[in-house]
Amino acid sequence: MIVLHQPPGAWGTPSLSPFCVKLEAFLRMAGVPYQVRPADIRKAPKGKIPYVEIDGALMGDSQLILEHLTRSRGLDLDAHLTAHERALGHLVRRTLEEGLYFVSMWNRWIPEESFTALRPAFAAALPGPIKLLMPLIRGSVKKSLKSQGTGRHAPAEIMGMGIADLDAVSEILGDRPFLLGDRPSSFDASLFAFEEGILAFPVSSALKKHAEGLGNLVAHRARVRERWW
Repeated sequence: MIVLHQPPGAWGTPSLSPFCVKLEAFLRMAGVPYQVRPADIRKAPKGKIPYVEIDGALMGDSQLILEHLTRSRGLDLDAHLTAHERALGHLVRRTLEEGLYFVSMWNRWIPEESFTALRPAFAAALPGPIKLLMPLIRGSVKKSLKSQGTGRHAPAEIMGMGIADLDAVSEILGDRPFLLGDRPSSFDASLFAFEEGILAFPVSSALKKHAEGLGNLVAHRARVRERWW
């Protein structure tokens, strides 16, 4: 049995973290039995979530876990894809995880209205006294976003970057039921995770409003939810 360690969900999502949602979606799509337990960042092998326990060993990083399970258990959800489709899926995943992720993080943590909505949900995942450190955690997030680069831009510029990412992924999805065709792949797990994170967040930002207007992304999220949740 695989034990998935992740923070709890909020606003109807499986978890606050898109990387946790991605991994859980993959496990469900692949039909892998698992249990969910709270995450303790002090025990996370790479100092981040999600992490899993497999055969008594801990493993971190959602993508590395996904690839390990694919190799070790023959769970290749991408076996039906061509080399070109796999490459396209890789580029979409990286756009989501290395671009849109930081826009989404800024969108949750930095505007006051957003932080007010995020604060109780995030605090619920923290052990006792650490809940009092939310302002310090927010400061750390702000510093990391500035170091990464996204936090150096004006709010409208940041939203524009995220909207461009959403438009690009929407164009690739087109009118197909899944990202790369009629059958789901591991890349749909990544896409679903970010659709969840943006569309479920209770504050109506420019990013969320734009996502709500992309009907194929809204339908993709609903399709994955209906089939695997």
